[in-house]
Amino acid sequence: MRLDKIDHQIISCLVADARSSFAEIGSTVGLSAPAVKRRVDRLLDAGVLRGFTAVVDPEALGWGTEAFVEVHCHGNVTPGQIRIGLEPLPEVVAAYTVSGSADAIVHLRAADIHHLETALERLRAVEMIDRTVSTVVLSTLLERPPAPSP
Repeated sequence: MRLDKIDHQIISCLVADARSSFAEIGSTVGLSAPAVKRRVDRLLDAGVLRGFTAVVDPEALGWGTEAFVEVHCHGNVTPGQIRIGLEPLPEVVAAYTVSGSADAIVHLRAADIHHLETALERLRAVEMIDRTVSTVVLSTLLERPPAPSP
């Protein structure tokens, strides 16, 4: 799907405040509310917009301890197999295939260090995982959603 300048502006408005009405977005981008709705529907249908969500502070929910973990697997394991192995672990909030010696990088969130240690033990118990290398996050310096280019 080809995006034009107005599509980018609509996406920027939604990234800034997903609760904005179509009329509010329309006044910013110079379109009527129905025209904005049609474009948003088209962006959703094309998969450019994948949905709308609340951004929650994990610490406020009691999940303030986090770590990034390099996962090294036995043999030749596909990304799909890694995903299947990680999905049952609720502390895994994201996982990525990467270049380099690791097969994947896993982002874990836990209530505290003891919970993190337990989560790491369960991660290491996944059959395909040979070893892990963990880095505990001390503080978040910068975190922002992707923004469309101007």
